[in-house]
Amino acid sequence: MLTSAPTMLRVQRTILVGKRAYHDLVTLPGSKPVISSGPPGYSAVSGHRVTVFGCTGFLGRYLVSKLGKMGTQVIAPYRDEDEARVLKPMGDLGQIVRMEFDVRDEQTIAEAIRHSDTVYNLIGRNYETKNFDLRAANALSAERIAKIAAEYGVPNFIQVSHLSASKSSPSKFYQAKAEAEERVKAVLPTATIIRPGPMYGYEDKLLNNIAGWPIWWKLNHAQTKIRPVHVLDVAQALANLMSRPVPSKTLNLPGPSTLSYEYLLDLVSSVTLQPPSRAPVLPRSVATLIARLGQNVWWPTLSPDEVTRRYIDDADLPGDWDVVGVEPSEIETHAITYLRRYRSAENYVRPVIFPPRPSAVVAEEY
Repeated sequence: MLTSAPTMLRVQRTILVGKRAYHDLVTLPGSKPVISSGPPGYSAVSGHRVTVFGCTGFLGRYLVSKLGKMGTQVIAPYRDEDEARVLKPMGDLGQIVRMEFDVRDEQTIAEAIRHSDTVYNLIGRNYETKNFDLRAANALSAERIAKIAAEYGVPNFIQVSHLSASKSSPSKFYQAKAEAEERVKAVLPTATIIRPGPMYGYEDKLLNNIAGWPIWWKLNHAQTKIRPVHVLDVAQALANLMSRPVPSKTLNLPGPSTLSYEYLLDLVSSVTLQPPSRAPVLPRSVATLIARLGQNVWWPTLSPDEVTRRYIDDADLPGDWDVVGVEPSEIETHAITYLRRYRSAENYVRPVIFPPRPSAVVAEEY
């Protein structure tokens, strides 16, 4: 007697995948159950439906990729079709759902989140444009998205802020990030706030910018302290929060070490095998004037507020990496990956020698 095709299919699924177990069930805040199925990986079905605002940004692209590889259906609201096109192959067929939206249009926001159990808000700008100032881009948009998420009963809302967010900061960007946290908490008290440090990666504005325009990183005589963190570490931490939510928490995700711009300049010079920059150290007033003049061009340039931030050390806060299940990596581990392209042809495969770290710059253990 021949076995029917549906029966054979069920037998194959039982052998290859196995029966569902207790670990396939995740209970989100609000007691909403999520059940995963299928083989692990790209073609799995995690059971989650997630919306990622800011999906076309630096961090957003890596987060969508992480979620897609977990078998998650990702709603990807976008403004520019060309920027959103790269997201399509990050998930299995039908798993990456792109939707055009306007952050000032509440109806399009609602369409993007009304079926989701987790919403990430990564929207933000560290410079102003003719359409959005820093407060509108970072604070007001976050409040609008959180309000609609609360109306639809989204159980897991994650707002990405900045490690140095503070209402008393001289930087308008850091002020706006702190205001965003307050506004989101006011309308959605169960929201999770994530505060990563300055991020580096393949298309970052840290290592690449230091390699291309070292003069702007010599401000404050390059003594400003930052805590750089790998963008893939932050993306993995955010992805883990999908199935391991921590409602009403504020998590700090700084890099494992506190470094000065002076050390980063030496690091980039050593890895690229380029001579150290002979650019002068500009006075703050001159740098601010040049930044203001640069606002007259249509492409993004160094803003006056960014000049201000070059004189502000990153907040000295303990990391919460253990909560998200990620161990952050040192910047030296990945420096050659992102900086090799700045080497000349004859130096392309030469070994990497890192500069010695100053005694005052030490790694912090988590």
